[in-house]
Amino acid sequence: MIVKEFFLVVTSLISVMVFSFDCFSEPVKIPQEVIRPFDMKDLKSFSSWLKKTKGADPQNVFTLKDGVLRCGDEDMGYLATREAYKDYQLQIEYRWGRKNPNDKNVRNSGVLLHGTGPDGSQNGLWKTSIECQLAQGCEGDLILIKGKTNEGAPFPGSLSSNTVIGEDGKTRWKADGKKTVYSGKQFWWSKHQPFFKELIDSRGKDDVASPLGEWTKVECLCKGSTITIKINGVVVNECFDVNPAEGQILLQSEGHEIFFRNMEVRPIPTGQENAPMK
Repeated sequence: MIVKEFFLVVTSLISVMVFSFDCFSEPVKIPQEVIRPFDMKDLKSFSSWLKKTKGADPQNVFTLKDGVLRCGDEDMGYLATREAYKDYQLQIEYRWGRKNPNDKNVRNSGVLLHGTGPDGSQNGLWKTSIECQLAQGCEGDLILIKGKTNEGAPFPGSLSSNTVIGEDGKTRWKADGKKTVYSGKQFWWSKHQPFFKELIDSRGKDDVASPLGEWTKVECLCKGSTITIKINGVVVNECFDVNPAEGQILLQSEGHEIFFRNMEVRPIPTGQENAPMK
């Protein structure tokens, strides 16, 4: 009888362990070599979330062909790496696709860093993350997206940046600026044009993104609780005291067709592991 009871207890514990492993993702990965998700020739290393379907992609909003990912305009959502990362450098290139004939506002998309918690926990669309904005004229702006924890509570997200106030009253990153804690409004990139009118296919006078139809390179250095953003090799924004500081990488579909290529998740470059942000 004792042996039988012991067997039942052990069996129950094994079941609980299996259930736990099914419910939690793999450990967060610190890249030790370059990871190229688009080289897989399929999207098995990603999961999708779309506003209309809550996951499934019957319209093929996300397709990968010859190393180029299409994020379509048929629905809004994101493609997320199944792996969660920390202490890494993301490199990726993007270019805009077809124009929506009725659109008046700038084309919009983004790279979401440190995706955490349930899918769609922010207004049924996004998950907790730090957005590197790709909208025209706004490339490199930083936005904190607050969703919910796995337990359903509001995620205590935060980030800070050194900023100055522009003539339009908006905060912009500046290395020697005043420490500013995020309070709900995006931290604009350093030379975001004051009073920029976000009209379709318009540019700010100091934009470093490539002209329409050409590829733009984005680099996100995520080191501890800091993030540094480069657009076409130019440092345009930085933040620190970031929470979450690890998680999935999400590529947005936000109502405009956009293509991504050459996605690489790299180890932090040698010599920068303990270096301050520049």
